[in-house]
Amino acid sequence: METIARLHIDTFELSLRDIRQVDPTLLHALSVSVGWPHREGDWQMLLDLGQGLAAVDEIGRVVGTVMWLRYRPDFAMVCMLITLPRLQEQGAGSWLMEKAHELNPGVVFGLTATREAKRLYRSLGYGYEQKVLRCQGEAAPDALNPGKVMPFARTEGSLRPLQAEDHDSLLRLDCAAIGLDRSAVFRSLLPVSQGHVLIRNEEIVSFALCRPFGRGHVIGPVIAATEADAIAVSRPYVEVHAGRFLRADTPACNTAFTNFLVASGMQIHDSATSMGLGRAPYMPSIPGGPRRIALASQALG
Repeated sequence: METIARLHIDTFELSLRDIRQVDPTLLHALSVSVGWPHREGDWQMLLDLGQGLAAVDEIGRVVGTVMWLRYRPDFAMVCMLITLPRLQEQGAGSWLMEKAHELNPGVVFGLTATREAKRLYRSLGYGYEQKVLRCQGEAAPDALNPGKVMPFARTEGSLRPLQAEDHDSLLRLDCAAIGLDRSAVFRSLLPVSQGHVLIRNEEIVSFALCRPFGRGHVIGPVIAATEADAIAVSRPYVEVHAGRFLRADTPACNTAFTNFLVASGMQIHDSATSMGLGRAPYMPSIPGGPRRIALASQALG
């Protein structure tokens, strides 16, 4: 197995390897050891979609990873930066990120930073973009009944399950909302996801996907022009997964959507930060077009 680079930490040496040459069960064991929710299947999806590096110690243990997904030749999303706690203050995270940058010259990077990693990314030149809330818990559709909580704004249009012929419309909405071509991601997400679309004037204006992830299911991506639309396409998953674990991520600025998630049993569990190196990671290609309500990148990695 080819070694890409080496780093000496204290009395031991780490070797940097192509992540696709590493046993996925070892990658899963690393994420479990630091409390990340990714299943082996979640790892395999990322390995199919992206590229990355794994830091391996002298006896073959995986002690660190970083991955990136190229959405355009000049843009990549970083994910799965993981290092064992004993290496976090030894420079291993910076080493992994610097190698990722070296392997992608001239590329603009985006990522969603955990609270623990935000200082590291700032030191590498990443700028603050927006706060992201991770909402999760046991889905409770009964809490949405009128009289128990403030009713949420209704939206015009008809709601129906996603159909195969809708896929091109989803890709157009997603690209218009965030300015990136994520068609490869959707090819992996759609076969394992449920979907709902909102139709207005015979046109799909909003959608939400939901798939197995971590401890249960995750809602995302959600593309909607308004928070009321986002609530409309997300509500069916609260009902379907009543009494089971459900997660959704959303920018903190989406107050109404966040209130809906909390009222649905998904309490605010943690926060993260959307960050970019070179520019903001998400730039809609159509001014005033649909805006993203929930973050697929956080759910992926």
